[in-house]
Amino acid sequence: SGHRVGRVAKGVVVTMNSDDTLESMVICRKALREELEPVEIPEKPYDVLINQIVAELIPRGRLYFYQILRVFRRAYPFRDLTEEDLRFVGEYMHNRFPRLAWLSVEDQLFLKPRGSRRSIYRYFFSNLSMIPDEKDYLVLNEEDETPLGILHEAFVAEYGRPGVKFIIRGRPWKILNVHEDKIYVKPEEDPTGAIPSWVGEEIPVPLEVALEVGRIKGLVEERLREGKAVGEVVEELAATYPADARTIERAIAEVVEQVERGLPVPTDRRVVVEDWEGNVIVHANFGSLVNRTLARLLGHLISEETGYPVGVQQDPYRVVVQTAGGLDSSWVVERLRHLAERDLEGILRSAVVKTGLFKRRLIHVARKAGALSKYANFSNITLERLIKSFENTAIFEEAIKDTMRKDLDVKNTMVLLEKMSRGEIEVVRIETGGEISPLGRVGIEQVRMKTDIVPPERMTRIILESAKARLLNESRTLACFNCHKYVQVMRIRDLPDEIRCPLCGSTEIGILAREEPEVRRLFEREERGASIKERWWARAKGSARLISAYGKRAAIVLAGRVSLEDAEEILEETEGLSDQFFERILEAERKALKKRFL
Repeated sequence: SGHRVGRVAKGVVVTMNSDDTLESMVICRKALREELEPVEIPEKPYDVLINQIVAELIPRGRLYFYQILRVFRRAYPFRDLTEEDLRFVGEYMHNRFPRLAWLSVEDQLFLKPRGSRRSIYRYFFSNLSMIPDEKDYLVLNEEDETPLGILHEAFVAEYGRPGVKFIIRGRPWKILNVHEDKIYVKPEEDPTGAIPSWVGEEIPVPLEVALEVGRIKGLVEERLREGKAVGEVVEELAATYPADARTIERAIAEVVEQVERGLPVPTDRRVVVEDWEGNVIVHANFGSLVNRTLARLLGHLISEETGYPVGVQQDPYRVVVQTAGGLDSSWVVERLRHLAERDLEGILRSAVVKTGLFKRRLIHVARKAGALSKYANFSNITLERLIKSFENTAIFEEAIKDTMRKDLDVKNTMVLLEKMSRGEIEVVRIETGGEISPLGRVGIEQVRMKTDIVPPERMTRIILESAKARLLNESRTLACFNCHKYVQVMRIRDLPDEIRCPLCGSTEIGILAREEPEVRRLFEREERGASIKERWWARAKGSARLISAYGKRAAIVLAGRVSLEDAEEILEETEGLSDQFFERILEAERKALKKRFL
């Protein structure tokens, strides 16, 4: 890891396909040259403004507009703050119940509301951090209420509707209903259209990285058309990028195949569009956010023009549109060449408010502005009611800004579409006779890989082996409750079968998920006769009894998320480190997870 002064971290990048490999080569080159992506600072975040006005009102009682502007404009994000912004935010604070502030537009004055002292304090101290509160949802099999796993709020906001199919634990499931923080599902045999449960959590690929991947593809195409051999192209790339020749050769294999078939290659200056099995694939090396923006634009336009809902997927290097109403790649090419002439921000605004992405941001902002409880969830607040109740408020506008800034890239999309309009970026339609192009195949294989269904028996084995690896690689603090002198952090796998204190020889060793200094401090307090009331300390003492009786097996069980009672039951009813032993630990963890949501 290189976590020392003067040392360098070392690692190996494992990639899934050629897009992944080229992307990793670019990122490694940029990292070695210290070319970091720029930090984007939010412009006039209204939720922060509300929070800080309240912070100033609590001790002072009144604030004039000029006082707020004088202070806030000295902070870079609020350098352009206006009186109009203060009026807009103030109207929400004044109209909210209970009020966060009294607003006098005539006097340009905020006043601390009378009779709302408790609520204003509760709001402020519940929102000291601007990090969004994210909920987790427990997924339960509707047949027997067996816990299947956890879905994060980001996924539920976008896809958490009855009828949606998704993949968890290696197989497809269909959502039946969402109740509070639980999602009830049933097994689904047909995986078509199932969404991987981890989407929405992937780190976006920046525009600059994707464009450089496009430049590499363009360079390969150019050199091959000049008559150079593949080996020469590989050598040229190896001189710039930190990868071996074999890796580079495999990474450009589909580009080489594309050129050999006489097809144009999508580059940083060329978008390639093709038809394939009822889909239009738009090859665009523009990164995650621009391609998501393009996908939303195309999906909205198709839906508006045909009246049919349309499925759109994207990754950093392509957009896949499920066509409807006889549309094909020529329609998409025509729109891409002329989209710059349209009111893109207006179209996107209309498109965005219908998405789960916007709903998620709206809930975040509403929580931070004190309009929603942090425990509010998506099952009892419909998107339509939520949007309608916050329309024309600071919360709504901030949610729009947040979505546009964090989930989309309107500015760069407009720049790239203008370049397409002027011909600086070529938009080419290719005919493949129904056969998918080599670079199109990469994208489709990636989608299939994410939705690959694992046979149940293999999935059981994968889960079991994964649990073994997780538990054995956990690190815990060992502490001797006999001599109170021995405290040491060790990995579970490194423990002997019989665990003894190296200082006094006792087997009364407790296991704790705490830091060494904290454990030593509590031992010192006990030595002085103090009473220790922490619950985890009582658990540690109970664990010492189990480790004394069962040794390393007890340490493995206690490294899991199980109670002392369940741990003792598992140890009594199983032998050795058998599959049954680990299966019982997993079962106890699932039980504990379910109990957490009850």
